[in-house]
Amino acid sequence: MKFIVEQSALVDGVNWVSRSLSTRPIKTELLGIVINATSDAVYLSASDLETASKSHFQAEVKEPGKVLVPGKLLAEISRSLPNKPITFALDGTRVLVTSGSAKFTLPTLSVDEYPNLPELPDTTGTLPSDVFATAVSQVAIAAGRDDSLPTLTGVHVEINEETVTLAATDRYRLAVREIQWDPTTPNVSTSALLRARTIADAAKSLTGTKTVSISFAPTTSNDRLAGFAGDGKTMTSRMLDGTFPPYRHLLPQEVTSTALIEVATLLDSVRRVALVTDKTVPLRLDFNNNTLSLEAGAGEEAQATEAIEILLTGEPISIAFNPVFLADGLTAVGTKFVQISFTGPNKPAILMGKSDKDGALVENYRYLLMPMRYAS
Repeated sequence: MKFIVEQSALVDGVNWVSRSLSTRPIKTELLGIVINATSDAVYLSASDLETASKSHFQAEVKEPGKVLVPGKLLAEISRSLPNKPITFALDGTRVLVTSGSAKFTLPTLSVDEYPNLPELPDTTGTLPSDVFATAVSQVAIAAGRDDSLPTLTGVHVEINEETVTLAATDRYRLAVREIQWDPTTPNVSTSALLRARTIADAAKSLTGTKTVSISFAPTTSNDRLAGFAGDGKTMTSRMLDGTFPPYRHLLPQEVTSTALIEVATLLDSVRRVALVTDKTVPLRLDFNNNTLSLEAGAGEEAQATEAIEILLTGEPISIAFNPVFLADGLTAVGTKFVQISFTGPNKPAILMGKSDKDGALVENYRYLLMPMRYAS
């Protein structure tokens, strides 16, 4: 095997596949990246048996061949080399990497022992990469981090014809985002539960492409695979087992009061006032007379208060939230203003965005936040 490739193309390809390298492999070969040089292109692949990433790039291939090299070392070397052509050459059981006067020798692993990687399922639909990345980031923040509850560590993806609904929850908050896309099959209807870390990483990394293709294996398939593709890069991921909890009934249809607030102002106040307490201690909020009073701390402990102007419609209300979760929701709405809707002090509130005070609500994103109990 021997080929010559531009450094930028190599780094782009290696960075993509290295995200699927195993950190705790059950076999040594899963620490490696497969390099497969064909007559006119070079294909890279890596897997941790849960996800599999592939990429390819054009190269001047002198001799076709296939090898398996340590993935982390290959990634570090490729990033460190200057922006010059790089030559890869197999010499016995080692790979020689040369760029200008820089030379590296990489050991090889047994490529014959490397597992067969799954193929990308047929494309289910496509959508703009930036829209996908934004939507995923808005919901992934609400996914759980507790691996003992794997169902809650995922993002639920529901497809109904031209609408994709993403949802995630950790039981204390729920984020739901709807986006429009271009399905390959009319009247398509399916759903999947994917690891939040995996789908967030794929969505963010594919923003350099114009569109993203999403693929779901048929429900009759034993593979239970989802896939993402764009600009010569693909990733497949096994779906999570279990059923995502029903959530639509949690989204209130009627409210008793709403507060319209500038996001930046509220976010700054939340972060300031919360400085005096632990992140799990309730942040108390009192909405009254077009003023929001924020308060944290009590007794002999450090305390903080602050008041900001708001536009309150409906009944006054006092409520408490986890300050970190509230800040996450304010950041996620992505608009200048946020409308917080209430149905009671002990019931969830809903955050929705508004581009301006007199504009319409951005109804494609909802962030539901459970209140916390606090001593009066």
